Amino acid sequence: MSSTMPSGSESARPFLPTKDFELSKGFYEALGFVKELDGEVAIFRVGSGSFLLQRHFQEEWAANFMMQLLVDDLDAWWARIGSLDLPRRFGVPAPKAPAVQPWGLRIAYLVDPAGVLWHVAQRRPGVVHDR
Repeated sequence: MSSTMPSGSESARPFLPTKDFELSKGFYEALGFVKELDGEVAIFRVGSGSFLLQRHFQEEWAANFMMQLLVDDLDAWWARIGSLDLPRRFGVPAPKAPAVQPWGLRIAYLVDPAGVLWHVAQRRPGVVHDR
């Protein structure tokens, strides 16, 4: 058995829950995520990352699920998020404006229709793990 990890173009994609599959797809499309597949699951891409929406919902799990989106320009993302009127259109809580957190990241928060909490965070120059 080889002790060397295979290397190529691997990527990890989480499965996000949906309470209402169509509503969640609309939410991510409104944010500008690119829908690459729409079937039994929906695959969305944003930048170099992606995730799968699944037709599964468990309230306790969804309410504790978090995603982080690192961006180059948080102010531009915040302007986009604010322009979408997400609470009215998708029945979600009002997004929280960007603020520097005690651990050093500047973050805006939004919640998707299933209750998944998104941390939209400003990338810090020169910080390797913010890539």
